[in-house]
Amino acid sequence: MLNTLTYGTPGGTPLVIVHGLFGSGRNWGVIARRLAEERFVLTPDMRNHGDSPHSDNHGYPDLAADLAELIDAHGGRAHVVGHSMGGKAAMTLALMHPEKVASLLVADIAPVAYGHSQQQYIDAMRKVDLTQVDRRSDAVAQLAEHVTDKALQSFFTQSLDVKARQWKYNLDALEAEMPKILGFPEIDGQYTGPALFLSGGQSDYVLPEHRDTIRRMFPKARFAKMPQAGHWLHADDPRGFEASVRAFLSAVS
Repeated sequence: MLNTLTYGTPGGTPLVIVHGLFGSGRNWGVIARRLAEERFVLTPDMRNHGDSPHSDNHGYPDLAADLAELIDAHGGRAHVVGHSMGGKAAMTLALMHPEKVASLLVADIAPVAYGHSQQQYIDAMRKVDLTQVDRRSDAVAQLAEHVTDKALQSFFTQSLDVKARQWKYNLDALEAEMPKILGFPEIDGQYTGPALFLSGGQSDYVLPEHRDTIRRMFPKARFAKMPQAGHWLHADDPRGFEASVRAFLSAVS
């Protein structure tokens, strides 16, 4: 079972928020706490991330099966929000187990293959000499030699166990399965429930030419943009993202 943080009081149809590659459930704590004013919220660590089990397999049917197990443990049906890799996992869940998904919000990703590898970040994390890390700032300083973006330096090191001097990622599995992470599986299915594809206005992850593919799989798909946000829309504009999720859920609940 996925390691999962919970917010709010159990009851009703829960909301599951699924993080992206190199993320964790705790990254969503502020937004989850605010959304928990109205509903029970679950933020799992996906496999090979955070405190969830490691596995050699990291394809989207595997991630969807993990989410299905989590949802079954909390009543069998949930609203699902997923960002990037988490959005692909959420889409796969909705296509394979539509009865478990009350509604779907996909944040800045489409059900298509992408060409940009994340290998450079795996290489950068491997170059950090963890024997020389006594504080998180030590890891940030080393990571800065290979990753110039300060936000990413902070983001990656949130998943560093300083005391154990090890990354919480299964870097070997993520590297081996990167083609699956960048791709999207062939699934003979459709999700006919309510679906919102929310993208960042400064991001090029969801393009107009993706819409036909999206509508074929998700015929009730609606599209919206957060003008000032990039790919990390929940970090670029957390209040705007929260408001979008609230509005969508209030319309479908």
